[in-house]
Amino acid sequence: MDLNEIASISGKGGLYHILKPTRSGVIVESLDEQKKKMVIGANHRVSVLKEVSIYTTDTEGSVPLEDVFSKIQEEFGDDPGVDTSDTEELKAFTRHIIPEYDEERVYPSDMKKLVSWYNILLKFAPDVFEKKESEETDQQEETKAEGQEEKEDKA
Repeated sequence: MDLNEIASISGKGGLYHILKPTRSGVIVESLDEQKKKMVIGANHRVSVLKEVSIYTTDTEGSVPLEDVFSKIQEEFGDDPGVDTSDTEELKAFTRHIIPEYDEERVYPSDMKKLVSWYNILLKFAPDVFEKKESEETDQQEETKAEGQEEKEDKA
């Protein structure tokens, strides 16, 4: 499972695994203990996590959620240790992860969702993070192999 298969649905809490499209919407399964399946119609706003980003003040204007989750995983691992009821703590956490986040357009509710979604993914879809780690490991191994080949060619 990757972030292309996980969505947030307006008006409904939590995250959902996208199972398959229908004529009038999409079939989803909740990412929780209940694994409740439902059909979401076109009248609901579905946001696929791969397409979600956080506003920044730098030249790009935003940072993909996938990159933010990767940074949280690197820095904090399985426990971000953030009290989501404390607005100042949420702001400090977000500033630590994304120093250039746009404080005027990223609200505390967005920060709370970020931490909540990260915890849900850790618990019910940890393979989202494993794939990213294995891709990075593969890229590092390829770089080492290319470097080794160049050394052998020069010798």
